[in-house]
Amino acid sequence: MRHPSPGGMEDQINVSSFDWKYSTISNCKEFTYRFADSVRKQRFGAVTPGYDFMLTLREGIEEILPSNAHSLATKRLYVSITHSKSGKNHIISRFSSREELIKALLASSFVPVYAGLKPVELRGQKWIDGGFTDSLPILPEGRTITLSPFAGLQDVCPVHRGRFNTQLKLANMNVMFSMENIKRLNQALFPPSSSGMHSLCEEGYNDAVRFLKREAWMS
Repeated sequence: MRHPSPGGMEDQINVSSFDWKYSTISNCKEFTYRFADSVRKQRFGAVTPGYDFMLTLREGIEEILPSNAHSLATKRLYVSITHSKSGKNHIISRFSSREELIKALLASSFVPVYAGLKPVELRGQKWIDGGFTDSLPILPEGRTITLSPFAGLQDVCPVHRGRFNTQLKLANMNVMFSMENIKRLNQALFPPSSSGMHSLCEEGYNDAVRFLKREAWMS
């Protein structure tokens, strides 16, 4: 996430665009809840035989993205993916079509076995989640605001409340080795109840507000 200049923010914000963005964020949140609920209902979670994790994700993405999403995302959205054979990371930020953008997002979400057995094909190559090689890419220009669902050294992340300060560096992300983070990983793979999902959403909101106040970007 890059911090835009005040002038840039003023140029971009108007009532109609705000309403559209709010609606899109709301749709994303509702889909996340529905997706988590569908995984939770499976006997063995996402790996339950017959459950198509990637198809469910694709349907949600297609429902949310507008027809010109690829144009809006080009040089604004940077997606980290990992080549399935070489294991090398690749950052993609240009999208020739809406379909190519969707495939990039699916590739960045593909965790082998958990999400399926066949990597996502994009531009004639096969790709898996970029989190295996670079989960927090830093852009070459400006300041990159880092976010993580795990307590660690990122700009926006949960507060570490453990007794020990042992750190682990995983694919360019510094996280604390703690029972809290182990629990968060378990929740990512096996979504909690609806009330638990709402609590996680609220915690993420508070993490973001804390960061904005720390940077004096919010009073």
